[in-house]
Amino acid sequence: MTNNNSNSNAKIIDRCKELAFDLNFNRAKAWKSEDKNRVLIGYLPVYFPREIVHASNGLAVGIFGAGDKKQIIKGDAYYQSYICRLPRGVIELALDGHFKGFDGFAFPAICDVIRNLSGMFQLLKVGTFVHYLDFPQNFDPQIGGSFYKTEINSILNNIKKINHIEVTTTQLNNAIKLYNKNRKLIENIYNIIRDFPWRLSAEDFYYIIRTGTVIPVEEHNEILEEVYDFIQEDSVKPMDKIKVVVSGAFCEQPPISLIKTIEMAGCYIVDDDFMLGSRFIKGEIPDNSNDPIEALSNSYLTMSIFSSSVYDVDNPKEERLLQVVKNRKADGVVFAAPSFCDPALLDLPVLQKACDNANVRYVSFQYAENTGQFKNIKEQVGAFADSIRLWSEELV
Repeated sequence: MTNNNSNSNAKIIDRCKELAFDLNFNRAKAWKSEDKNRVLIGYLPVYFPREIVHASNGLAVGIFGAGDKKQIIKGDAYYQSYICRLPRGVIELALDGHFKGFDGFAFPAICDVIRNLSGMFQLLKVGTFVHYLDFPQNFDPQIGGSFYKTEINSILNNIKKINHIEVTTTQLNNAIKLYNKNRKLIENIYNIIRDFPWRLSAEDFYYIIRTGTVIPVEEHNEILEEVYDFIQEDSVKPMDKIKVVVSGAFCEQPPISLIKTIEMAGCYIVDDDFMLGSRFIKGEIPDNSNDPIEALSNSYLTMSIFSSSVYDVDNPKEERLLQVVKNRKADGVVFAAPSFCDPALLDLPVLQKACDNANVRYVSFQYAENTGQFKNIKEQVGAFADSIRLWSEELV
C-alpha cells in the first residue's frame, strides 16, 4: 500500500471519527438547511425503518446518548440511580439544545426506560412530534404485520403534517434500494473482517458504522465503498489474538476505550451488536414492490437479526448466537452489557447456558457509557484470551 493510499484511508477514518461523535449533529443540520422541505427525525436504538424517512425527504438521525463526551448533570436529576446511563445523556442533550432543528422523534420499543423517555420528550415539547414505536410480538403477517404497517403509516402521516410531502411507491422503493446497498456493504466488510480481522480495527469500524446514522445514506454508501476497497489488502501484519463475538451492547453504546481494551487484551472482534440497527435486517428487502410498506413490514417479521430487543419465541436467540459464532469462526464470546440493561441481562443466563452446552468459551462483564477505568476488564479479558490460546484443543 502506497503512502498516498495510507493517508487517504486515514482521512476517511478521521472524518468518520469526527462525524460519529458530533453531538450537535452539524452534518445533518447542514443537509436540512439546503431544502426547506427537508426534515430531521431523531431515533433511538435499537432498530428504526429509516427508509420511510428518506422517502419523505428526510434524514433519520441516530441518537445514542452522550457517551463519555459530555458531563451529565441535569440528566441525573430526571432519573433514579438504578437505571442505565443512556436516557440521562439524551435528556441532557435535549435540555442543552442539541436537538434544535429536529422535527420529530421515534422511540423504538425496547424497555420501560425508553418508553418513559418518550414521555419526557413530549412534556419538554422537543420536536413537533414524538412517536413511541411499538413492534409486533405476533409474527403472523395478518396480525403483527398489519399492526406494524399501521405504525409505519402513523409516522409517515406525522412527517407529512410538517413538510406536506405525499410519499410515493417509487420514493419508498428507491429508499429501500439505497439501504439494501448500505447493509450489503456493511455485511461485506464484516465478512472480510471475519477472515482478516487485522485489516480494520474494531474501533475504526465502529466510527465508520456510527457515521452512517448521522449522514445521508448516499454519502455513507460512498464511505463504505472506499473502506471496502482499502481492506482488500493487508496493511498491517496479523497478531496472535483470538477471535471473539461481542454480545449485549445493542442499545447503550460502550465507550470507545472499552472496545480498544478488548482489542488490546488479545482479541479480534469479528462480530458485535454495537450498532445493530444499521444491519438489523438480514438480506435484501424487495425494492420493486407495489406495496413497499408491506415489504418493510415483512422484512421485520422474517429477516430480523437476533436481539434481546426482539420478542420471537419461535426463533430461539441462543441458537442464533451460536450460529453467529460458527459463521464468524470465533473462538469465544464476550458478553458486554450495560449496567441495569434488563433486556440484555435477562437473556444472559440463557445465552451462557447455550455456550456451556456447546463448549463455547465466554467471559462476561458490565459497563456504562461513561465508564473510564478498564484495568479490571483488561485483566479479565486478557486471561480469557490467554486461556483459549493455551488450551486451544478445547475450542469448538
